[in-house]
Amino acid sequence: MATITIKKVPEPLYEELRRSAKRNRRSINQEAIACFERVLRPRRVDAEAFLADLRRLHERLPRIDLPLEDVEAGINEGRP
Repeated sequence: MATITIKKVPEPLYEELRRSAKRNRRSINQEAIACFERVLRPRRVDAEAFLADLRRLHERLPRIDLPLEDVEAGINEGRP
């Protein structure tokens, strides 16, 4: 396993990493690795499963029918 050293980390960024590590009950090193993995190895999403989840969510939401005039009024509200 490789070892890296990161120099000149801005204090606010380091504090954010430290707080995140504490929240996740990890060491600062483990938290940095988790951040690297999240950014450098984004998880693949199964498009069909994602769409199926969206469809199920959409079916649970109440249907709201608005007249076109109300939609246009909402869009134009506050515009000169």
